Parts: sequence; structure tokens; C-alpha cells
Amino acid sequence: MRILIVNVNTTASMTDTIRAQAAAYASPGVEIVGLTPSFGPESVEGNFESYLAAVAVMDRVVRYDEPYDAVIQAGYGEHGREGLQELLDVPVVDITEAAAQVAMLIGRTYSVVTTLERSVAQIEDRLRLAGLAGRCASIRASGLSVLELDGNPGRAVDAIVAEARKAVVDDRAEVICLGCGGMAGLDRKITAATGVPVVDGVAASVALAEGLVRLGLTTSKVRTYATPRSKTVTGWPIAGGFPHAAASTGRRDEPRSR
Repeated sequence: MRILIVNVNTTASMTDTIRAQAAAYASPGVEIVGLTPSFGPESVEGNFESYLAAVAVMDRVVRYDEPYDAVIQAGYGEHGREGLQELLDVPVVDITEAAAQVAMLIGRTYSVVTTLERSVAQIEDRLRLAGLAGRCASIRASGLSVLELDGNPGRAVDAIVAEARKAVVDDRAEVICLGCGGMAGLDRKITAATGVPVVDGVAASVALAEGLVRLGLTTSKVRTYATPRSKTVTGWPIAGGFPHAAASTGRRDEPRSR
């Protein structure tokens, strides 16, 4: 089995961190391939950057020319998951939804600790759109930028722990979700400091993606995520044009396993 995990920004070191965390939770025999978009912002911290990243992620996945079984979009609260589901028939898992879905299996309420305050509303919107907001106790900002997470993990843990403790005590959260792909790998330290389960969306996405593949489930194409109609797109990007269904899908005619 091969799973693609796509960073939403162009910072290669963050892609490496995300891929390593995904690989640490993958089952034996599952190959994790990390992808970095070829264009876009160095970090994604707002709607403009998120929409740009959505196109960049779709473009990067379309350009990958080897077989694969599932795709993980490793951006918390970012746009684009629906577009990938239209382009592909393999399972597409978003770390925002994966973290919340797993959290609701192990606690009545969950809180998200993210980066900057400006990201809070965007995450709220994505959870509401996915039907996952009802059991979200709060979304708290750590005050750290995405690039600070990558450059100073010690400070990141302290800032996340401080907000996570407030979420547990003040907001009555029973589970904490790490609200940024750049927080990958910090879950165990924060669990030790807070005493509550902490869900890393990258790890949760790997578990869900593997499960969907092993169950033989694919993205439904009957209506909402039907393959886009073949048409010409003038100019940049999406690999220079709009792919036909056969070119855009991750699956081939026969099942793949690795």
C-alpha cells in the first residue's frame, strides 16, 4: 500500500517532519510518500494562502505519476479536500476532519489548539462544514506562527500545553486535537503534560486512510464528488490543463498493494 501525504505549504523541512510522523504510525508494508507543492506560500495562515495552497496541492498530486492507494491532505482547516475528491477515486483524508473524528471516539468533547488567532475562524468553518463542530468545546490559538513551530519545537510544546490546559479546565474539553500539520510529533509530550488524550491529525489520518484502503472503499462518484467534466482550463496551473478522469485518478485498473 502506498499513501501520499501532501504538505500544504512549500517548506520542505515541514514536509519531512509530517512524512516522518506519518511513517511512524503506518503499518508494516505501508509506504508513505511526502509531497511538497511546487508553488505556493511558505506557510499557510489565512484564507488567501489556503485557497492558493488548495490549487497547489491538487497540482502536485496530479503531477505524481506512480500508483498510490490514498491521499492525505496535511493542512489543518485548509481548503481543497473536496477538489481532490473530485479528481481522485482513491480515499482522500484531511487531517482536520480525521483528528476530530478520532477525538469523538474517545471523549465527549474536544478542543483544538492551533497556531495564530486568525486561523480560528477558518478551522471553525471547516469543522462546521464537515458536521463536526457540535462536540468541539473550543478552538484556542497558541500565538505561534507555522514557521515558529518548525524552527522552535520546545517553545511550541510550552505554548500548546498552556492553551491545552485552559481548554481542559475552562472549556471542559476531554480530548485535545493538534490544529496544525506542523505540530506533528508533539502529541505524546503534550499528553504527558496535560493528562488527557491528544490527537495528532497526521497520525489519525494514516490510521483512517489505511482502514479505508483495507476495507476496499473508494470515494463515491455518484453525485457530490463526481469526476470533473473534461474541459480546457486556460493557463496555469493544474499541470497545464484539466485532466481526463483516467489521468487524474490515483487508482489503476487493478488493485495495488505494497
